[in-house]
Amino acid sequence: MAAATHPIPLDLEDAITRLKRERNAVILAHFYQESEIQDVADFIGDSLQLAQAAAKTQADVICFAGVHFMAETAKILNPQRTVVLPDLEAGCSLASGCPADRFAAWIAKHPGAVVVSYINCTAEVKALSDYIVTSSNAEAIVRSIPLDKTILFAPDKNLGRYIERKVGRKMLLWQGSCVVHETFSVRKLIGLKERHPEAIIVAHPECEEAVLAMADFIGSTTALLKYSVASAAREIIVATEPGILHPMQKQAPDKLFIPAPPEANCACNECPFMRKNTLEKVYLSLRDLSPQVELAPDLIARARKPIDRMLAASV
Repeated sequence: MAAATHPIPLDLEDAITRLKRERNAVILAHFYQESEIQDVADFIGDSLQLAQAAAKTQADVICFAGVHFMAETAKILNPQRTVVLPDLEAGCSLASGCPADRFAAWIAKHPGAVVVSYINCTAEVKALSDYIVTSSNAEAIVRSIPLDKTILFAPDKNLGRYIERKVGRKMLLWQGSCVVHETFSVRKLIGLKERHPEAIIVAHPECEEAVLAMADFIGSTTALLKYSVASAAREIIVATEPGILHPMQKQAPDKLFIPAPPEANCACNECPFMRKNTLEKVYLSLRDLSPQVELAPDLIARARKPIDRMLAASV
């Protein structure tokens, strides 16, 4: 006998609201998600804010509309809760570019070093780290580390270079990068600025140095949102994943927000991993409580220590 099929409801938003109530579930969504996913989320934020929200939630089920390392972080902070990711293939170029075995070998070459890892990494890499940081708090945490200590910073070399300049301190950098933030074209950005001479440029520190050199403001995703909404500028060119334009436009509907152009003639400034999640997949993950993110208890215990240090330093 063929298995019964369950049709997808026409009103997904209503069905998701009903499932959240039935499951005692919460939807955490990153700013880089599609606007329709952001609109059904209970909390929208950057990596730090989402980790903080995951640490505080009382929900039985966490649906993490983001990428795999973010859902892993939620599971580390909530080992007894069910954590679902709408699409398990929603990965991250930074995380995949820093395999734990190679990372461990790199650490072994620098005994006594303090290991600072950007949150865009796997649970296994987190477990090898002394501190986890986000673009919101990396500067403060690096400043807190004694000057006589060597710092290993991974996996984003662009963020690492930016923090080096801000703090005035050299670090040893893992040579990883984000496929989205490396795609922005300085040549096209110059042309865009010529067409919009009054526009300001805001950029995420994962961008390459040449793009950051053109920016009027550099900051985390949340910092870019707050700065852009508060700015007197009427036109703002945004050099980060364009999902952030949705909350920018909602909070400042009278302004023009322009996504920074990629080098190629495609939507390469959209994160291909973030965009694997869809509203339908959010519904299905809540309906079926699948796919779930599972981690071994010993890995959770080791990875939680540097995350707790980050959260304690980011009150």
